[in-house]
Amino acid sequence: MNRKIIIGSRGSKLALLYAQKAKDKIIEVLDLPDDQIVIQTITTKGDQIQDRRLSEVGGKGLFSNTIEKELKEKKIDIAVHALKDMPATETEGLRTNSFLERTDPREILITNDKKNIKELKQNAIVGTSSYRREFQIKKIRSDVICKLIRGNVDTRIKKLKEGIYDAIVLSYAGIKYLNLDNEISEIFPTDQIIPSAGQGIIALQCRDDDDEIIKVLEKINHKDTYMRAHIERNILKVLEGDCETAIGAHSIIEGNKITVEAELFSLDGSQIFYEKKSGNIDMFKEIGTEVGNTLKIKSNNSYKK
Repeated sequence: MNRKIIIGSRGSKLALLYAQKAKDKIIEVLDLPDDQIVIQTITTKGDQIQDRRLSEVGGKGLFSNTIEKELKEKKIDIAVHALKDMPATETEGLRTNSFLERTDPREILITNDKKNIKELKQNAIVGTSSYRREFQIKKIRSDVICKLIRGNVDTRIKKLKEGIYDAIVLSYAGIKYLNLDNEISEIFPTDQIIPSAGQGIIALQCRDDDDEIIKVLEKINHKDTYMRAHIERNILKVLEGDCETAIGAHSIIEGNKITVEAELFSLDGSQIFYEKKSGNIDMFKEIGTEVGNTLKIKSNNSYKK
């Protein structure tokens, strides 16, 4: 590898930690000097628009489109994304097929006084930008009022401490990377709140004709995470999942068996469609597609009634 490798990342503290982890892994596996890999900060539309839901202004692509444009124009060689923030369908000319080892995918609650969800006051205001999280929280506490919150993790915690919210829901993965574990009031097990597909996974994207970088990324790809990413993403692909589609999907691998469970909410959150399936790990892509198709049939049949 004679060329410099340029990694493109969003500029948030968390995104730059993801990019640094990717850089460190490449250096470790390929034994490259530190200055051969450069991290380049890219401001996305998703970072600029903070007062509306992503679904109202273009969906998950607002975080990835700008970075992908830089990748296609060969201004960067590798794009680093939080997998859960990527649209389900791959952009033409690009390839997302390598993943770093998954961090804890669970959801967490942060409150000012360390109360858990059941201890919050009546009609407490909970901050979240996700319809999925809103519907899942309301399954536990139907009285809470979910209010839109956007911005990076530090911004959200600051708004909580200012009293704008009684609680906020975030991913455990981001909190771990930022060493903010002491802020956590409650960790939700995945059988209580099924996380977003791909939550806790760092995805590495490159051009599909860049053979040199493809070989680099194949060397650092984490096999189990790769399978879990695909089984969960295949559910989204079938359901055409984006920010407006409230879907949770989570998988585990035990020996040669992979299990995935997923839930799909109706647009108003009043109906929940659930499916769980296990099979041999060699069938991970097919199992994800099958679960997606089953959920689609269940929801379509419900709407026909």
